Amino acid sequence: MSSPRFKEYERSFVDYMNDRSYTRGMTTVTEDRRRARGDASRRAVLTHATDIASVEGLDGLTIGRLAGASGHSKSSIATLFGGKEALQLAAVNAAADVFRERVVDPAREEPRGVRRLSILLRNALDYSRERVFSGGCFFAATAADVDSKPGPVRDAVHGWLRDWYGYLEAQLRHAVEAGDLELDDDAIEQLAFELISLDNEANARSLIVRSDRPYELAARAMRERLLAAGAGAADLAALASS
Repeated sequence: MSSPRFKEYERSFVDYMNDRSYTRGMTTVTEDRRRARGDASRRAVLTHATDIASVEGLDGLTIGRLAGASGHSKSSIATLFGGKEALQLAAVNAAADVFRERVVDPAREEPRGVRRLSILLRNALDYSRERVFSGGCFFAATAADVDSKPGPVRDAVHGWLRDWYGYLEAQLRHAVEAGDLELDDDAIEQLAFELISLDNEANARSLIVRSDRPYELAARAMRERLLAAGAGAADLAALASS
């Protein structure tokens, strides 16, 4: 059975997906975001903000830099977000929304099990491969950028990543419970680590070699690991496609 810890990982990650406000406790940012959710200008600015951060890191995301990229004035951006930290937190939220819409929500249309897991992994690879953000995966690009900088922005990025890792591991545990995989607790943890690592390496290497080949290699390796864990080939169709 799934441990309470992994049930909590899944619950917290899905709660974010529904709530659309990942930086819990930061009421000023959250309330502002809810009040301005329908504001077209804010959405347009955040589209530029997430793209900039995926290439230049969150430190490169300043009001001045964003004004030049988006065509909005510094004063209008300051009015929308209030300051650099609030802007950075809003960008983290916006990037997480995109990940939910592109990766998690489509997979959740399938019942829990290895088929859902394979679709989730394929979606994660495609989200990076299709360059939804110019710099590839937003969170891979920004995590290293904030590692040595304690504060709310680092907490938001690291907290989201921890929940994503836990969510993926929870999907493996559901697949075991459904009888789709044959793994003990240690093997589940190991396989979750490997699947995340393959996804991250495909993202990083594709940016270096400027090729989609790393995504093909990662999908093949993911499929082979799941087959070795007892998955049926038919349930892994998403990872078999190019």
